[in-house]
Formats: sequence, structure tokens, C-alpha cells
Amino acid sequence: MHRVFVTLIVLTSVLMGLAAGPAAAAERVDLELVFLADASRSIDDGEIRLQRRGYAEAITHPEILAAISSGYERKIAVTYVEWGDETSQEVVVPWTVIDGAGSAAAFAKDLLAAPRIAFGPNAIGSALAAAHALILSNAIESTRQVIDFSGDSAYSFGGVPIYQARAAALAAGMTINGLAVLCRSCDGRPVDYDLEAAFTELIIGGPGSFVITADGDASFAEAVRRKLLLEVAGRPGAAEPGESGRLADLGAR
Repeated sequence: MHRVFVTLIVLTSVLMGLAAGPAAAAERVDLELVFLADASRSIDDGEIRLQRRGYAEAITHPEILAAISSGYERKIAVTYVEWGDETSQEVVVPWTVIDGAGSAAAFAKDLLAAPRIAFGPNAIGSALAAAHALILSNAIESTRQVIDFSGDSAYSFGGVPIYQARAAALAAGMTINGLAVLCRSCDGRPVDYDLEAAFTELIIGGPGSFVITADGDASFAEAVRRKLLLEVAGRPGAAEPGESGRLADLGAR
């Protein structure tokens, strides 16, 4: 497990390091995918376990493994990161190449065994910047890079502004998809804005970006699997990011 301290300086230093000189040949995969899971203060330990089980079940599902094996390289690279406040973006499972049932099972086992290590109020922009830095700094090459963001809110407090982190990732050719997680311990949805609309307008972006809703314990694993299948297969999503003055205020916090 590793802590990712993210600022614009980190992103700049990564870019400088990549340009510094020749390096060992990078491994080729079809997709680099960061699972960026909400572990902020609104997420209790039960929800942490629910999210991890959902991703563990999805990555080992025969439908997902078949989609991976149908790619040109027949493998993808994934890492699982939990995020909280601006200083807490924690790599729960480092970059792992998934090329079949064995590597998928190993990733799932490591994910389920790790303790919770991320805490604090939402810093969504810093989480997106962390994912961006992880993609830039790995020894992997692919034709597609995706940040798989999950959260139960679009509010962000401190750290890198959402719009800035999002713009940097999109400028680098990455796609950001969203999993809107409805609250288990309250009435499910924020009362003053539409969660999926906020994700669409503030967070997601890039080619084929989309939002999927997980609205309960029973449907969470299915929502994650549907989302992962779209990402692995590279299918276009229905949602496109827009602009909204009211929702933009959320992302600026």
C-alpha cells in the first residue's frame, strides 16, 4: 500500500521524469484503469467492504474476463485507490496486469484483505489528480486510459479544484467515468441537487464517458460489473459533460 500525495507539482515532476531520457520498455495492455473509490467521511466501513466486494466480484466475473481476452493485447492494467481528503489518496492495490482468471483472483484477494487507510472530507479534485499521476508514472502503455470514479457526492472541500484536475486529465487524453453511489444510511440522494447530473457536468469527461448509478447493496455489484464491461470493451457511453452555473459551484469548492 502506498500514499499518493497529489499536487500540480507532482504532476509536473512526473511529466519531467517521463521526458528525462530512455527507460525500460513499457508493458503493452489494452486499457489502463484506475478504480478511484470513495472512502471519505460519509462512507462507513460497511460501505468500504461493499465497494471492494463489488469490484472484486466484477474483475473476476467470466463476462469481464471474456471481454479482457477479446482485446488486441488480451490484458488490461488496473489499480485500486481509495480517496478521502486532500492528503489522503491511498493505493490499496498497486498496478496489476489482468490477463486471466488467476491474475484477476489475486487482485481481488489483495483488495479484500487490505485494511481501510483513507479518511477525511471530500477532495474530489485531488483524487482525480492522483489517478492522473498514477497513469502517467507507471511502466505501462495502452491505447486507452480510464479513471473509474465512484462517490456519493459531488461536493469537494479543499485540495485541487475539480475543474482543474478534470481538465488536466482530459487534455492528456484520459476518460473519466462515474459511479454514483446512493447513500445507504440516509435517504439515498442529496436533497439540493441531482447526483448523476452533477457527475455528468462536473466530473466525467472524455471519449464515451458515462455515469452509472448504484442504488442499493443488492445492485452495487451488478452496477460495477456493467460499468467495468463498458470500460473494458471500450463502448461509448450516453452522457456528455456540460456546463451549469449552479452545479459548477459544487465543483469549485
